[in-house]
Amino acid sequence: MNDHAPAADGPRPAGASGILPSPAQLLDALDPDQRQVAEHLEGALCVLAGAGTGKTRAITYRIAHGVAVGAYQPTQVLAVTFTARAAGEMRSRLTDLGVHGAQARTFHAAALRQLTYFWPSAIGGRRHEIERYKARLVGTAAHRLGLSTDRALIRDLAAEVEWAKVTMTLPEDYAQAAATQGRVGVGDLDTATVAQLLAVYEEVKSERGVIDFEDVLLLMVGILKDREDIAAQIRGQYKHFVVDEYQDVSPLQQRLLDLWLGRRRQLCVVGDVSQTIYSFTGATPEFLTGFASRYEGARTVRLSRDYRSTPQVVSLANRVLSRSRRGTGALTLPAGAVQLQAQRPSGPAVRFEDYDDDVAEAAGVVAQVRRLQSAGVPLSQIAVLYRTNSQSEVVEQALADAGIGYLVRGGERFFEREEVKRAMVLLRAAAHTERAELTGDPGADARMVLAREGWSEQPPAARGAMRERWDSLNAIVELADQLGERRGTDLDGLVAELAARADAQNAPTVDGVTLSSLHAAKGLEWDAVLLIGACEGLLPISLAEGPAAIEEERRLLYVGVTRAREHLVISYARARNPGGRASRKPSRFLDGIWPTDGDGPARRRPGVGGGPRARAKQAAADFEAENDPATVALFEQLRAWRAQVAKEGSKPAYTVFADTTLRSIAVVKPAVLPQLSLIRGVGAVKLREYGPEVLRIVREFTQADQQ
Repeated sequence: MNDHAPAADGPRPAGASGILPSPAQLLDALDPDQRQVAEHLEGALCVLAGAGTGKTRAITYRIAHGVAVGAYQPTQVLAVTFTARAAGEMRSRLTDLGVHGAQARTFHAAALRQLTYFWPSAIGGRRHEIERYKARLVGTAAHRLGLSTDRALIRDLAAEVEWAKVTMTLPEDYAQAAATQGRVGVGDLDTATVAQLLAVYEEVKSERGVIDFEDVLLLMVGILKDREDIAAQIRGQYKHFVVDEYQDVSPLQQRLLDLWLGRRRQLCVVGDVSQTIYSFTGATPEFLTGFASRYEGARTVRLSRDYRSTPQVVSLANRVLSRSRRGTGALTLPAGAVQLQAQRPSGPAVRFEDYDDDVAEAAGVVAQVRRLQSAGVPLSQIAVLYRTNSQSEVVEQALADAGIGYLVRGGERFFEREEVKRAMVLLRAAAHTERAELTGDPGADARMVLAREGWSEQPPAARGAMRERWDSLNAIVELADQLGERRGTDLDGLVAELAARADAQNAPTVDGVTLSSLHAAKGLEWDAVLLIGACEGLLPISLAEGPAAIEEERRLLYVGVTRAREHLVISYARARNPGGRASRKPSRFLDGIWPTDGDGPARRRPGVGGGPRARAKQAAADFEAENDPATVALFEQLRAWRAQVAKEGSKPAYTVFADTTLRSIAVVKPAVLPQLSLIRGVGAVKLREYGPEVLRIVREFTQADQQ
């Protein structure tokens, strides 16, 4: 470890010039666990990575390290993940590290590229068009069977078609497979009827000469099984595989991966069982948890150092994931789960708010946004998260009434906006026809070009369409500044980056509060998160039946909590409508966490005063309420050590370390001096005088607690 402040996902970057650093520089930029990942270049590797622990950093540096030492040829590396945005981010990071030619794609994009290339020789003729909207075909199949074509039913049937295909379940096997998996049909249709629809759906597809997205994978699986020459060609092209978000892999994707690999074991997978939230689509964490037994000789590395969130957020995340055993500080985590260890300095306490109804909760969101803004948090770093999309409407209205800009994830895509399309055309034209006028600084040149489209240094005072247009253009300007700093690129580089991001739908940051479902928020992070609707019936949702479904809802809350870097507010409304019956209760996942009327000071609202003694008592109550017993016990041990040091030196205890500093040490549990130095209140003098002894106390306490 170096003694510089860590980056968002670990120690300082190895360099951002686009030139491949040396092997030593790459490894020095990683923490000890990430370094183990980067150094393991041959054979099967399973990385169990908790939220915020720098998994993308670890695997991109692993690829870069492999290239730097000559173990990998970039063009022989294929990294696959589950979203175009994540694949685009991985490509961008590899480019920043000077790795050019490595492929980072989604499973579907990689398979489609191969299918398109091999279709003429393996199937013949031109590749069939892909039907983007499965519901159209499902609606036709339902009509032929005399079934309802209600939009909600068609949507659910389309999801069931997708589940059957990613689990490689044939129509004739569907009824038995559905019974085994606890799927009881769709709507009021029994499994036999759904099985009929699956068969007719395939007929409709064949008649129209189209394929769906799942067919892309299925057809490649069939080609690789039947054509050894094609399989050999692909295996000759790609010799090293990386799979991100491996907990979300489906049986179909795993089958394709197996065929890509053949008998080889050059595979690195990264995943977090605690973020398994797509089981309903056929994804399963069993491939992640069973990796070591599936690939003989595989090594497992855990990433548990959380660089994203404050100790307060991390502590809550750990507690949500698993309740503490009575009388101990140990957390009983699910198999394969990672207990996060906070690496950031202490931050504000997590807030818990309850409201009379949904309208009042939306008004509370506005108040929280105003509070965060006044504390210096940009709107683009604030997110409102919820379980169902229907919850956003009342929040959208409240924000609009307050004149606060917002973006809804899943709404209009950034690169589909007219002003963005026009800006990209103008930038591309300027890069080719105005070279004499360009400065070579992409930020300055983007400002010059986009000023013709109405961009200005200051945003328009009014909200509405004009401000939204300015926000879009300003996001491009800020991206240009970032590229100039990170890569030293010019306007051509900006144009290329925008084109790549458009393909991946990896939009730059736009100023405005983000509204997102918990599912859509996975993989993202913000400085501040307002998690609304944390009550029974919404989280867990009332439709969740059975222990497995309930535990997936728990993991969904865990995902929401771990999106927050510093500020986290969790709220719910006791009634849905104003004047309605106040029947809602806090989520069962917050039992023992949510403050109750009997908790006294823990229920305080911002602005409560009091003298020093009252504030100290309040801080102690908050600390005990927000942390597990082991952390509180370590704090008391540190206080006892401080009292002894103060007595021996005949000085006040607070001159050694303040209580707030000792609390941060107890939560972070630093292992090395550079880590301890990041905690507020630990200066150079105190680090030198007390640091080794503090680390000894923490180390011995942690070892004893783990026994």
